Amino acid sequence: MENGAHPAANGNGDSTAEEGIEMTAVDISLSPFPLPRPHSAEPLTAQPPAIKPSANKTHQQRENSEYDDDLFERAERDTKLELFQTDALVDVRGLKSMGGQQPATPSSPRNTEDYEMDAQPSENPGYISLFFESQIGKMGTLMGVFVPCLQSILGIIFYIRFTWIIGIAGLWHSLLLVILCCLCTFLTGISLSAIATNGAMKGGGPYYLIGRALGPEVGVSIGLCFFLGNAVAGSLYILGAVETFLNAIPGAGIFRRTVTDLYVAPSPSAVSEVLKSPNIHDLQVYGVILTVVLCLIVFGGVKIINRVSPAFLVPAVLSVFFIYIGIFASPRKNDPVGVTGLRLSTLRKNLDPAYQRTNNAGIPALDGSINWTFESLLGLFFPAVTGIMAGSNRSASLKDTQRSIPKGTLLAIVTTTVLYLVSAVIFAAVATREELLTDRLLTATVAWPVPWVVQVGVILSTLGAALQNLTGAPRLLAAIANDDILPVLKYFKAPDSAEPHLATLFTMLLCASCVILGNLDLITPVITMFFLLCYGGVNLSCLLLDLLDAPSWRPRFKFHHWSFSLVGALLCISIMFLISWAFTIVSLALVSLIYWYVSIKGKGGDWGDGFKSAYFQLALRSLRSLGDTPVHAKNWYPIPLIFCKPWGILPNDVPCHPKLADFANCMKKKGRGMSIFASIVEGDYKEKIEESQKASRLLSTYIDYKKCEGVAEVIVASNMAYGFQLMVQTMGLGNLKPNIVCMRYPEIWREERYSYVAKRFVSIIDDCSTANKAVVIVKGLDEWPGEFQKQYGTIDLYWIVRDGGLMLLLSQLLRAKDSYENCKIQVFCIADEDAEADELKTDVKKFLYDLRMEAEVIIVTMKSWDIHRENRQASSEMTGREDAMETFSKARKRIMQHAAEIRKTASSSNQSETEESMFDDQQVNKFLLTCLKLNSIILRYSGAAAVVLVSLPPPPPRHPSFCYLEYIDLLVESIPRLLMVRGYRQDVVTIFT
Repeated sequence: MENGAHPAANGNGDSTAEEGIEMTAVDISLSPFPLPRPHSAEPLTAQPPAIKPSANKTHQQRENSEYDDDLFERAERDTKLELFQTDALVDVRGLKSMGGQQPATPSSPRNTEDYEMDAQPSENPGYISLFFESQIGKMGTLMGVFVPCLQSILGIIFYIRFTWIIGIAGLWHSLLLVILCCLCTFLTGISLSAIATNGAMKGGGPYYLIGRALGPEVGVSIGLCFFLGNAVAGSLYILGAVETFLNAIPGAGIFRRTVTDLYVAPSPSAVSEVLKSPNIHDLQVYGVILTVVLCLIVFGGVKIINRVSPAFLVPAVLSVFFIYIGIFASPRKNDPVGVTGLRLSTLRKNLDPAYQRTNNAGIPALDGSINWTFESLLGLFFPAVTGIMAGSNRSASLKDTQRSIPKGTLLAIVTTTVLYLVSAVIFAAVATREELLTDRLLTATVAWPVPWVVQVGVILSTLGAALQNLTGAPRLLAAIANDDILPVLKYFKAPDSAEPHLATLFTMLLCASCVILGNLDLITPVITMFFLLCYGGVNLSCLLLDLLDAPSWRPRFKFHHWSFSLVGALLCISIMFLISWAFTIVSLALVSLIYWYVSIKGKGGDWGDGFKSAYFQLALRSLRSLGDTPVHAKNWYPIPLIFCKPWGILPNDVPCHPKLADFANCMKKKGRGMSIFASIVEGDYKEKIEESQKASRLLSTYIDYKKCEGVAEVIVASNMAYGFQLMVQTMGLGNLKPNIVCMRYPEIWREERYSYVAKRFVSIIDDCSTANKAVVIVKGLDEWPGEFQKQYGTIDLYWIVRDGGLMLLLSQLLRAKDSYENCKIQVFCIADEDAEADELKTDVKKFLYDLRMEAEVIIVTMKSWDIHRENRQASSEMTGREDAMETFSKARKRIMQHAAEIRKTASSSNQSETEESMFDDQQVNKFLLTCLKLNSIILRYSGAAAVVLVSLPPPPPRHPSFCYLEYIDLLVESIPRLLMVRGYRQDVVTIFT
């Protein structure tokens, strides 16, 4: 493309150059040509000096050249990216307001060091949240997720019930039981990890994830049931701790112990013995006292809990080691007869199941009231693995949810799964079946050196698990209340940074009510159903998001697949019905009742849930459900309006540029989405209707040939400008209207026969702004790669103005295509001042990290070109400066000539001067130099880039169209493949999950 030029102007005016911050002067390392010596300001006018045709022509040329030098240097001192002034620049304050649809603190770290997107940020305290508040004092992976999950899983079932389950189910069925339950939780953990790493999380854990994926009604319904499950689970652990304490110290009981007949063998001739167990009233009294004590600890806040948690966990872990030591050291002198030590013969006898009837204490009895089966044992054992949400429940207290939740949860699941599998084999080999069935605390019996070591571990472990439940449940209830969906829950509201005291008090009352029941076996099936409902909701959420695969679905956790979520959801439903179809029906009825109540009484909220994304893919069937409200950033899909023949240079039998459909496909993730290919036929509608129909069929054939998901639209209008206005107003239905206008750059606008193109181009840009449509202008469309042409290098973004994240999203969509998958993304940001460069770089890196976007950030500081003048005296660089000045002068000359021709035409026809000939010469100089400098930066850093994206400046007010095209020409000069992007008044990316 031909470079622009500019004529000299005389110095007879009296205006002076403005002094200001030189934003667009690049740093010494950025400038491809040397820096000039500063000159004094000279007045400017729009008129060039007269050139006398005399023998002193060489002298006159020298004077004109010196005047051009003066203009060039004065403009570069005054330039401050004024061409973009009508848009909000990408700066520190503006960046902090982007993507913040919800006023929440993202739980992810900010580091002042360079971010590697695949590397994990450290957990050192002192990271600061990108947008709102400090993360100091929040928890990391170990204390925030792994420890709570491990404490909740390694609890009462392992110590008190697991050996009994092995005795009645046998080793084979016990292993199957463990594998089935742990597989369910592991698949749920994968789904949880995927959703939790798809953006920053607020408080509420699984409720937040389910609600944002399946909608507020489903989220509140399952969230409340999960809250009940956590509260009831706390009572389970408290009762287990009290039972263990009273068995270890019988004299501590207030009431007389319960006496149960014990049958060594299930037959009438069995020798009758007596088993004394704690009185239910003792369980109730001690249980309520412990509930109050634990809730007082919870009232102390996260810091107190972090200090207390190790005191509960360490003895529990040590007790496990003492159990294993005792098993390998058995049999010892004081061991019961039933403890045989590790014997293969004992293992063989315990391989097969021995399902039978037992009394309420779990002792085999012919007239027992409970008939145990594999399904009933499944309901009894499943609460042992339900602690996987303990970490996510405290998401508001985590420093980095995207790292901590997947790592801590899955590590806890794997650790406890291995522990249960190994323990099942060892317990089956160390004691007879009778001993397994009658000794409810066999783990303490075999422990080394004395049983009380394990008894202390059991008590502390169960209390620690109860503490985690009583910590997570109130925060879950507070998160539901904070969303303000149900007005009845407004009393439980609490900011993420504050402790939910009222919710904690309500949880304590609910937990104490369940403690009063005093029966573990009655409580566990209820807990199981509520937890399975939550796990099923998490799996369904991940399944829906994975199948829809919206542009906002970019989880950092990559080891997931929709099939895992499907199997996990089916497994949850199957386990529910296996345990008890009656409990399952009751649980589903409760969820349906809450769902109905939320639908009737609840307040609506647009969370960008997955169902809304599904509506977009169902298009016409879901159009009425979408409404007319702006689309949430998470559900935003690019719907490009491809302007096929904007400049009238293609033959009639060519419906569209051959590469335009290839570019349109690059704007869709995996080809999903709709494009509208539009063309305009100029003329009278009645006369051109057949021509338009023929053009429409030809365009449809082109779309099918290119295998592009889109529709063809051809309209008839009296002229191109009016036709385009009709298109942007009428194309599409509801929220399926096009949101981006795409067209090729008019590189032919200088040709005399296409003199109308400049006005048409500016008119289109203005009409897009009026209609609130984004704009993407493609330069170098002829060289755009096809589907199978691999590109290497970088995708460079020059992010100058805030565009709602459109340029960032386009780069991700480009990289998702096979042709650009080997390219890396570089983001260049223009800093206003050097002082904010480091802060801007840190915030941009953090912003990209929260968006799950892999990119390198480069900050370009715009300084005055004369700062390092003394270091720029090389001859090659002087040549670069002279070339820049020559380009600047030529552009001004063309503008002045064009303006003079317009004035001449107006004067010959006795017309007054139009806006095409009236403009501010000083502003023209600034804008020309702005684009020239930006072009030099792009050429320096992105000469080998596969594609360059740059913010498209708006047409300056009261500047002729040919001036605007001159500016753009300087901006895109010598860049082979470039996209100019202009966003619209809506965010298209968000950091929130």
